[in-house]
Amino acid sequence: MGKKDAELTSAKKAYKSAKELGNRKEEARWANVIGDILKNKGEYCEALRWIRIDYQISSDCLLLKDRLPACQSMGELHLRLGDYVNALHFQKEHLQLAKDVDDLVEQQRATTQLGRTYQEIFNKTEDHSALHKAKKYFKSAMTLAGTLKENPPDSKSSFLKEYIDAYNNVGTLEIDLENLEEAEKILTKGLEICDEEEVSENDDGRTRLHHNLGYVYMQLRMWKKAKHHIRQDIKICKNIGHRQGEAKGYINLGEFHSKEQKFNDTLDSYQIAFNLTKSLEDEDALSRQIEENIRVVKQFIKVTEEIKTEEQKFKKLRRSMTMAKGTSDERKCLRQLMKSLDYLIEKTIIVSDWKKHRDFAKMKKKIATELCDKEKLADAYLVVGESYQKVREFQKARKWFTKSWEIYKVIGNLEGQALVKISMGDILDSEGDWKGALREFEEGYRIAVQSKKVHTQISALENMHYSHMIRFDNVDEARKLKLEIENLQTLMNSEQELHTTLGDSCSETETEGNDSLSENRFADCGSSHSSEVLPVGKPVSSVEDIEDDEVLSSLSRCKKLQKLETDSQKRVKRLSRRTEASPQNLSDSLEIPMPTVGRKRARLVISDDEEDAQCSNGRPDPIPLEYNATSNESKSRSNHLDSARDPQDLVQDDCKHDTSSCNLVNHEESSCSYKSSKPEEAAQGSLKPLADKKYGIRMKFEDVSVCFEAQPSVFAGEFDIEALKVQAACSYYLQLSSQRKSSGLLPIIDNLKVGEQILATNYTMETLLIETQGGGSIEASLNGWVQKRLIKMYVDCCQMLGEPPNMKLLMKLYNLKISEDEVIVSDCELQDMSVVPLLDALSAHQTISMLNLSHNMLGNATMERLKQALTLSGQKYGALVLDLHCNLFGPTALFQICECPVLFSRLEVLNISGNRLTDACGTYLSTILCNCKGLYSLNIERCSITSRTIQTVADALDYGSILSQLSVGHNNPISGSSLANLLGKLVKLERFSELSLDGIKLNKHALDSVCQLSRSSCLSGLMLGATNIGSDGALKLSESLFHETQELAKLNLSYCGLRPNYFERLKLFPAVLNILELNLAGNPITSEGGNALASLLANPECSVKLLLLNKCHLGLSGVIHIIKSLSENESLEELNLAGNVEQEQYQLGNDIIGEKDPEALHTENKLEDPPANEQPGEDAFNQLIVADSYETDSRIKNSDIQLADTCNSQENQSIKELSAAISNAKCLELLDLSNNGFSVKVADTFYTAWCSCTRAGVPRRHVNGQLLHLSTQEKICCGVKPCCRKN
Repeated sequence: MGKKDAELTSAKKAYKSAKELGNRKEEARWANVIGDILKNKGEYCEALRWIRIDYQISSDCLLLKDRLPACQSMGELHLRLGDYVNALHFQKEHLQLAKDVDDLVEQQRATTQLGRTYQEIFNKTEDHSALHKAKKYFKSAMTLAGTLKENPPDSKSSFLKEYIDAYNNVGTLEIDLENLEEAEKILTKGLEICDEEEVSENDDGRTRLHHNLGYVYMQLRMWKKAKHHIRQDIKICKNIGHRQGEAKGYINLGEFHSKEQKFNDTLDSYQIAFNLTKSLEDEDALSRQIEENIRVVKQFIKVTEEIKTEEQKFKKLRRSMTMAKGTSDERKCLRQLMKSLDYLIEKTIIVSDWKKHRDFAKMKKKIATELCDKEKLADAYLVVGESYQKVREFQKARKWFTKSWEIYKVIGNLEGQALVKISMGDILDSEGDWKGALREFEEGYRIAVQSKKVHTQISALENMHYSHMIRFDNVDEARKLKLEIENLQTLMNSEQELHTTLGDSCSETETEGNDSLSENRFADCGSSHSSEVLPVGKPVSSVEDIEDDEVLSSLSRCKKLQKLETDSQKRVKRLSRRTEASPQNLSDSLEIPMPTVGRKRARLVISDDEEDAQCSNGRPDPIPLEYNATSNESKSRSNHLDSARDPQDLVQDDCKHDTSSCNLVNHEESSCSYKSSKPEEAAQGSLKPLADKKYGIRMKFEDVSVCFEAQPSVFAGEFDIEALKVQAACSYYLQLSSQRKSSGLLPIIDNLKVGEQILATNYTMETLLIETQGGGSIEASLNGWVQKRLIKMYVDCCQMLGEPPNMKLLMKLYNLKISEDEVIVSDCELQDMSVVPLLDALSAHQTISMLNLSHNMLGNATMERLKQALTLSGQKYGALVLDLHCNLFGPTALFQICECPVLFSRLEVLNISGNRLTDACGTYLSTILCNCKGLYSLNIERCSITSRTIQTVADALDYGSILSQLSVGHNNPISGSSLANLLGKLVKLERFSELSLDGIKLNKHALDSVCQLSRSSCLSGLMLGATNIGSDGALKLSESLFHETQELAKLNLSYCGLRPNYFERLKLFPAVLNILELNLAGNPITSEGGNALASLLANPECSVKLLLLNKCHLGLSGVIHIIKSLSENESLEELNLAGNVEQEQYQLGNDIIGEKDPEALHTENKLEDPPANEQPGEDAFNQLIVADSYETDSRIKNSDIQLADTCNSQENQSIKELSAAISNAKCLELLDLSNNGFSVKVADTFYTAWCSCTRAGVPRRHVNGQLLHLSTQEKICCGVKPCCRKN
């Protein structure tokens, strides 16, 4: 990659310069930086050479604390290369040095790395002492991270990231121990902390947690949750531009689809992952592994076709069986059917299709019954039990295993009895009854000894070994069992020929893989450091009295014990730990050797700097990718880049999924993979997640408990307590008896309580979940009743028509702030059929003054029914507002208005915008304008009309028309001449006051006509957004517009290409101070024009209430200046300053300004009409990202520390100024500072300032990623569509 190459070149120049000057400290620092860059490129051997230079200089010439970064980097690189001896040496030296200099931050990093190393050793060898040490160091790292989080060493470091990553590390260790439910709790707790601490939705820590939870739920077969977390993982990786993480997410998704038997979807996911890895440097190994998995999945598809073919043969055999019934061929046909079923059962095991596996096993049971073969019948029961066990239906599995046991006992089949006992032990282990499981394994072993079946004895012993070592921590007993297993394996190898004759292939007893885990992988890095610890540096005192020789020596001789599988060609008796085929072990099932495609499942990542771990010098392919978060792994020379590096990429050995290279065991094999997944429902009256963004809620009223499913809109943005009250009231009414409904009385909810605590607006859904799951319940206290006749009529009509009531519509009708004459049911997902009950109710209701059906999916049929409803209502006079924008109406919908005499006298406002009317609507519009004498407002924006319709509208306007508002914007193409004709007619209308031409490019002729209209009419609103008039055109317009008699209230000049000089001239027009709503968004105003606007706002006579200045290139100083001008301003209520701080302004001082989402930047540039001027880029040296562990400050990105400190000081001062300005803008009720790169910490500062003064309402904030809204309770910051806000 070009950027990395530039960084490397700059770093080498800096190193050479420091070396020539004799600056040993800088020489060491730059050597570490170079090593870090090479490490991130995957060139570990070359990286190690440079880090060794740093270590040598630091040990010989510098202070103890200066050696810390080198020790950490050495330990990390040796670990990545699989050299655990040297890795442990440097990591312990790192820990001891950190203790010597009393540096808690470095101690936390060192303990995390040590835990990670011991975890890998355990995964390779199942060495029990390594497991103990991994637990010890991970817990120590979590404790230190918690301490640092509560008491950070400085104000710029929160250590929240390290604390969250510590939860991820402990969770992955629990996954390695196959404690999936415990892992779920820990990882879920990590996500809860992210939510409580308002960690960004696109934080890399979240993606690790989501990925691991996706894996856990996949193993627990909780498919909905698994898919949700996998999708979240992919989404976040995509948002933050982390292609490798995204690729690993798609690998995980591929495995998910594989388990669902959707192999084409699996191929699609792997293909996406493959394409992503091909776009990355040094990812050839991963690409090859994905290609191999694709090949195996294609084999699975072939196996699926073979199953279909064999099923057809089986059906033919069954038809033959019908003809052979009662003949001498009957038994022969039954044996052929049995053989076919055995084949089908074996094939379904390969593709893990457990449903078909169960169906075929039950067919086998019937055939065995007809054959009167009790042994085959017992085998069939065992297979049926296995199919239920695989899908975690343990009660049914136990029932079938018991039947099998009874028959095996009757016929004296000891091997079958042993297999049943092992399977029963598996179930108990999965349900958490570990003592019971061990008893069953021991009983299975005792029976297997009597049967003299060596492979069955080994299976029982391995399960016993697993229980003693993992479940009960009994090291001595585990060692004894291990010796017995090794002796039996030796004996079985000598009897291989006998086992082959009997049809019980011993493939499951063959140990896999590569005994030598470090020597070969490290060979390319040179013999001088492949076998002994580097002697450089003073001896480090022992960190603890531990014996690592035994642990490390086991690496060269121990093989991870595997849970075995046995297949019998005569009868299908598989041991309880049979691998369920998955993309990690597909080739085993197919007898195809396949390297494991790594998933991020248990990946060990350093929270602030970790890239892919692949040595580019011809090293063996890395084995599975684990996804763990190790706090601050790669602390090179500058630990200031927690957010700059993407911590997702270390290639590790997956302890549970590889079946070829490292003797690893698949989770599906293990007993714990069937651990009972019983998601406990929340306590009474609590919430439980239902689907995406929906929650099941039980709420207690005085006389009854009501259950309902919360609408997504209730929880959009911040927790909307009022919306929850409304939905609860509507749900309460729906559950009343018919007699009680007849009164139409609905409750008015005063407060909602959890326990004794009243729910406040600062609650989040997650907080409510946590509190209610702790045993609390939601109680509603009432403040009276309100009669809603229209709701009663609507519910009655729904009942008559058999339509379910629409909850969104009910909530809109409940609105206590408006009368029942105003029916506002926008965005309720209404269609032509579902709206019928409402229209029938309106017909019976009779009185209606406003009907808003916008943002639904209504078509022409609805307009016909609406005409009937209005006619039948009998209301022939009184104003009517009809808002139908953004539906699916066509031109003939207007025909119904033309045919409705009631509307001729009543219709005053018609908004039909956002519907595809085309030029076919011209005649209908002309009729409406002529016949509807009371029509004063017409909106036909975005209706796909052209100049032809505009001319028809112009022709229909006569001198007597009372039309005062017309919106024709965003229709193309519209010629200047047709516009001029329309504007010429509007000039003659006495009452005309508001015009919208947004999105229509105005030529000189059209602009002149607008100016003429401005001079001749008393306009209250003029919308010319994106009309391309430029500064000169705007100045000309202003001269016509701002005269003494003008009373302009709304002006939109957004995206018109206005330059700073226009705003200097604007100050010369006193009438501009009378404007109430001013939209200048998307113009390159810059700080110069911002100063002119600030002077206008500071004028005591300024009347502006709404000002939009988003994407105006004001810069941080311009933003500050604008807000400062509001200290004495008493009119401005809403101010939008989003997207004004340019990217280069927050490249330094990352503690003050957070990193901006690249995708958001791209979108902003794309939306802006006049493209923003290109900003000059900095040279590679200044953009150089220094590694993450040289200084204590973890944020500064620039290579020059002194310059960064100066920038931070300046940025701090700017933030203080901005906070003070926010505090002084006392009349402001809504401030939008989104997409300016402000971090969560800075957002907190702004919110504190926002709350520090008395405002018109209760202060609120809405912060989500780069979204930053400060508002009061009465102001709605989100959830209102732009077209509706404008209307």
